[in-house]
Amino acid sequence: MEITARSCGKEMEEYGACVASNPSSWQQQCQHLKAKVAECTSSLPVIQKIRSVCSVEFVEFERCLREHQASTDSCSAHVSRFLACAETVDLSASGKGAL
Repeated sequence: MEITARSCGKEMEEYGACVASNPSSWQQQCQHLKAKVAECTSSLPVIQKIRSVCSVEFVEFERCLREHQASTDSCSAHVSRFLACAETVDLSASGKGAL
């Protein structure tokens, strides 16, 4: 998350503000901003590696968000599993130092 915030902070800030402003309809209202965050982060080697290694956890988290749009707090266990996986990824050969 820190790497994403450093490299794509503006996009994440806009998306976060949209989600906060649209608690029951953020999936539809903020789709274009979510795409901007995804576009920005997809070019980062570190993010590519984490998404590859933790793809199951990431997909489950995204599914939970879609299913619980009005109560995203329901997905805290999913995000915790994804973040725990991300913490275990060896980033030494992923260009971490280039950021």
